[in-house]
Amino acid sequence: MTRNLQDFRDNAIILIDQLKEIYIDGELNPIDTVQWFPTMYRKDYQMGYSFSAGVADDPDDQFYTVYACDAQLNYSGYCNRELEKQFEQQSMEGDQEKRKRLTWEIDKKLQEDVARPIIAHYRAATCWQPRVKGLTTMASSIFNGWRMEDVWLDR
Repeated sequence: MTRNLQDFRDNAIILIDQLKEIYIDGELNPIDTVQWFPTMYRKDYQMGYSFSAGVADDPDDQFYTVYACDAQLNYSGYCNRELEKQFEQQSMEGDQEKRKRLTWEIDKKLQEDVARPIIAHYRAATCWQPRVKGLTTMASSIFNGWRMEDVWLDR
């Protein structure tokens, strides 16, 4: 199942096609967005395809909101308390190279445990006309947190 939005459906179709290569049949069940989150919380699915909005320059967002044992967005129910201690360690590390190594170790463990397999990477961008003034976009996020009261059109 996946949300009934083009980007979600397209990637889910590709996943189903790839699974057929190893003799696993799948059927796409696109559901309305309003039903998506309740369905995920109930774990009323065999396989669910979703995007997880990560922040490229700081992994804390994903570690704590998707992979932590008690995280609200931990739909798969993955839990590794020892690994959570490593989340803390990498989060407090001031040396960027050491933090990067710790992050890669955590990611490797998550992939080995098949905690929430990464099927595809989502890319997004923001574009606007040069005559749009005062627009400040979010840094390191795909979420819209813009303050539109400062935006104006220079005609």
